[in-house]
Amino acid sequence: MGREMRNLPVPEGLAGMRVDAALSRLLGISRTIAAELAAEGDVLVDGREVGKSDRLTEGTWLEVTLPAPEQPLTPRAELVEGMDILYSDADIIAVHKPVGVAAHPTVGWEGPTVVGGLAAAGFRISTSGPPERKGIVQRLDVGTSGVMVVAASERAYTVLKNAFRDRTVKKVYHALVQGHPDPFTGTIDAPIGRHPSAGWRFAVTTDGKAAVTHYETIEAFREATLLEIDLETGRTHQIRVHMSAIGHPCVGDPMYGSDPNLAERLGLIRQWLHAVRIGFHHPRTGAYMEIEAPYPDDLAHALEVIRQ
Repeated sequence: MGREMRNLPVPEGLAGMRVDAALSRLLGISRTIAAELAAEGDVLVDGREVGKSDRLTEGTWLEVTLPAPEQPLTPRAELVEGMDILYSDADIIAVHKPVGVAAHPTVGWEGPTVVGGLAAAGFRISTSGPPERKGIVQRLDVGTSGVMVVAASERAYTVLKNAFRDRTVKKVYHALVQGHPDPFTGTIDAPIGRHPSAGWRFAVTTDGKAAVTHYETIEAFREATLLEIDLETGRTHQIRVHMSAIGHPCVGDPMYGSDPNLAERLGLIRQWLHAVRIGFHHPRTGAYMEIEAPYPDDLAHALEVIRQ
């Protein structure tokens, strides 16, 4: 397995602490490993290498390249509350992924995962793919809810992986964004890469990867607009970055410039973004199918409030 990069802010509670002690506390690794990482130049603070005994300052950004795990990550089988099965057969399983759930285990993530939830519910998942991501052909961010497809058979894994790579899968999201995009229907074609000064965020950058987002207005309100978004590519945070880039960030997304007061009025503690529909050809029969996921309660409630 490859090495994993972690980007995180130095929290107030670790200000003044030695690098090795702080990393041990933050990432759950031993102080010895933390010291070795620092010695090898794998610990950066605001882009500069630091030693194991350097002291941390609150508000700076820590970038750590973790060692490859000696043991493959194994998903913890636990039922995931609110993760509904939208469709299943011998080849595919479609779930409604709740917010706060990761697609699969990663270094440092202690929360629930789709893979672990399916295992606990007794579903067989394809054994293809890296050990911790078996059967995973697409991912949704932890903070995004909606429909997600997992391969149950080896054939489905190969066919769907290729379909996502070749962009033949239709991925439709709904997003509540601030203000009113002009035009009401349009396309954003702008490359996305890591933010030059904040590695945990993404941004439109000249040397980024190609990213294309099509949007159209479903309903306009006084302060915000509900959009249907058709993703041509699938970059990390693509919708959030592109909507922010045209001055209309997703409501409830302060990382990308939304107004926290509006989110508070709507009772939102995450971005209003939902993977509402996915369309693809069934990997065994070839028949075209679409699977939809209804709005979760928090997003439906926010819409009710803004309509009033």
